[in-house]
Order: sequence, then structure tokens, then C-alpha cells
Amino acid sequence: MKTYVPSGKDLDAQRRWYVVDAAGMTVGRLASRVARILMGKHKPTYTPFLDLGDHVIVINAAKVQFTGRKWEQKVYRYHTGYPGGLKEIPAKRMLAEHPERIVEWAILGMLPKTKLGKRMAKKLRVYAGPEHPHEAQRPEPLTL
Repeated sequence: MKTYVPSGKDLDAQRRWYVVDAAGMTVGRLASRVARILMGKHKPTYTPFLDLGDHVIVINAAKVQFTGRKWEQKVYRYHTGYPGGLKEIPAKRMLAEHPERIVEWAILGMLPKTKLGKRMAKKLRVYAGPEHPHEAQRPEPLTL
């Protein structure tokens, strides 16, 4: 038997496009499954040092759900880079202002924090509503 090691050539030709409907789904469960697809762990040719993942389009991000009392208790934090620049946004306000960021930040938090992880993150597109501009890529619906 011979061991197959994929090379880094023609990876874009092998990538597929998936569309995921996030309506009614729990954020963490959705994020973990989408992160696996972005990394390529769903393929038998998965290699940790190559980006073999597929493109994922998440629609209806404004209709995601949290379990428990996270809508009241969860807080998103980021820093502006200036002294005293720590900003906090409650989850309910984040849903009203930027619903796509809830899903996007959850998925990006599950990807590797390396150069390879940044390339994986570029294959993610999140939209608050049901429309997306990627019909030319013929994305396949993916049920999670």
C-alpha cells in the first residue's frame, strides 16, 4: 500500500461551495460544523498543513438562536487599540446592529490562529438575510 499525501497544487479547482441556512440553529453547533468544513476535516484527504477546505455561505444569520440566557448575559468584547479602548456589546444589541458578526466571530474563533487559519477564514461569507450574491458559483445546500 502507498501513502497518499496531497500536494498544494490545484486546490482551488477541488474546492466546492456550500450554502448553510442558519435559521433556527444554535450558534455554537452551527459554528463548529462550519469550521470543520472550512478546515477540510470532512474530507478523507485532510492534511493539517494544507488548506483543503471548501467555501461556505451562511444565510439567515439574523435568525440564529442561543441556548439559556445568553441573549441577556453574553457580551462581545473588542479593543480599539487606544488606551481605555475596550468596547463591550451585549449579544442582543449585536443581533440588532450586526447579526452576521455573531455567526462570523463564533466560526472564526474555532479556526486556527495562524496564517493558514486566516486563509481558511477568507472562504467564509455570512449574510443576515436569505439572499447572497454567489449564485454563479452554484453552491450546494448543506444540511447540518
